[in-house]
Amino acid sequence: MIQWFPGHMAKARREMEEKLSLVDVAIELVDARAPAASQNPMLQEVIKTKPKIIVLMKRDLADDHFTNEWINYFASKNQAAIAIDVANKQDISRFIQLVQKTGLKAQEKMIAKGVQERPVRALIAGVPNVGKSTLINRLANRKIAKIGDRPGVTRHQLWIKVRNEFELLDTPGILWPKFEDELIGKKLAAIGTIKFELVPTQDIAAFVLQYVYDHQPDKLKTRYNLDDVSDMWEVFEHIGKHRGALESGGRVNFDKVADIVLQDFRASHLGKITLESPNTEGV
Repeated sequence: MIQWFPGHMAKARREMEEKLSLVDVAIELVDARAPAASQNPMLQEVIKTKPKIIVLMKRDLADDHFTNEWINYFASKNQAAIAIDVANKQDISRFIQLVQKTGLKAQEKMIAKGVQERPVRALIAGVPNVGKSTLINRLANRKIAKIGDRPGVTRHQLWIKVRNEFELLDTPGILWPKFEDELIGKKLAAIGTIKFELVPTQDIAAFVLQYVYDHQPDKLKTRYNLDDVSDMWEVFEHIGKHRGALESGGRVNFDKVADIVLQDFRASHLGKITLESPNTEGV
């Protein structure tokens, strides 16, 4: 069992609960490469019955087939969902339209009671390192949110006006207190949500290599000239020698090999890979 619940995340939950009454819609960001694993059960408890949009981030790194499967799965549950690449202007426009439409629908009851219409307000949240800061900066057309490649960069709440369409409340990325399922922890570590110190890097690299071999072995053949991963020691030795991850004396540095594999996976050098599908997750 993996446990990681810094004090600032507990505070973030309390603040989110306090601010939820101010917004019309909640936006939950998940990673398109692991949409189930990167959903936060604690966030569902906080949001409760508030209208929600699930945004599958980094669709450019995920397998298109599985991304479509996830969108269809959420639709079957009457859950609004959209997959975006923050560098794609059309994706950003579709996202803004969906937020505006969902927020206005949520306001209908209040307007019917005579409450004056106001700009739609949305709360944006998700696990750390899902791309939230980058998305916010794109929406605001200027650099507002601090961007970092380490989990948990955002530590405060911030209101942002999005192109005169709606007002967005930023929140810190939060993880739930513990992962009962070790596989969830491995997936989150693979996509970079969990800090390396929590899970041995070599174990995560081995998990990625095994998963890719089981589902798309040709990608390992193309990238590393690998035909088999039955002996992970030999696999690390092979990649290390192939990629020059060597110590003095010519020994392979397994930590460097693990870093190479994870960097290749995260940068899509192994191809567009999704680590789960609705059919295999039992969700």
